[in-house]
Amino acid sequence: MFHGITAAGYGQRLREDIARTGTTPLIGVYDMYSASIAAEHYDGMFVSGFGFAASYYGLPDIGFIAWPDMLSFVERLRGAFPQHHLLVDIDDGYVDPEVACHVVRRLERTGASGVILEDQKRPRRCGHADGKLVLPLDEYLEKLNLVLENRTDLVVVARTDATEEQDILRRARALAKTDADVVLVDGVRSEDWIRRIRRVVGDKPLLFNQIAGGKSPRLSLSELGDLGVDVAIYSTPCLFAAHRAMDEALAGLKVNDGRLPAAPANSRPVGVRESTELLERNIARARGLVEVTA
Repeated sequence: MFHGITAAGYGQRLREDIARTGTTPLIGVYDMYSASIAAEHYDGMFVSGFGFAASYYGLPDIGFIAWPDMLSFVERLRGAFPQHHLLVDIDDGYVDPEVACHVVRRLERTGASGVILEDQKRPRRCGHADGKLVLPLDEYLEKLNLVLENRTDLVVVARTDATEEQDILRRARALAKTDADVVLVDGVRSEDWIRRIRRVVGDKPLLFNQIAGGKSPRLSLSELGDLGVDVAIYSTPCLFAAHRAMDEALAGLKVNDGRLPAAPANSRPVGVRESTELLERNIARARGLVEVTA
């Protein structure tokens, strides 16, 4: 049990949201503080590999993540956010199919709502970077089907990082024929390509990855809904906003000889009280759900 909700319920709740009209947004979080802020605005989170590699290791998203570290992070997230969707990026399943299955079973017991499994081979790259390599389709499908057999309720997103046009459509069509819940083609370059992918996957739900500075167009949820996209993950707005804000804050501190700035009159200041109140709400969420379901 996870604060009154069985682990088997998290996947189904996400599946039901995906099935509703419109595009379900999932916000990329990279640590517990960013998740605390995201939880104030959205009902779903995406545990981004890009963000986790950057925040936990201080390294680029090229294959450094170890699955026990990711599992521990998801466990902390679920404890603080018992009602939110948690879609987890597990890259290539940490190379080995048996490891991928083990991780999926552990994540489901921990309370993850779903996972994304990609078809990249090592050395892996961010989905919007150049130089990506993909596994032979049969090899990826074997891994994917093993993962599907080892989940009970977890939502599984089948992701391809193919870059050659005919291979993109071939793989998207093949992924749609599996028991995966959702298909993701990462690095889609245009609205026309979204339409083409939508046609080949048929009725299978489709996921779109929004990332600043990436290869895909910037589209609103309304525009994505009109294109037939069912889920949108926002991998990096929290991470990149924090990058800019911290850089500017520290540059200002240096210019002002270490004197903290006064809060602008027309803004909401963030200080000890505001930060503590934000974090206390994480305790209240878990406690409230326990009391309601006890």
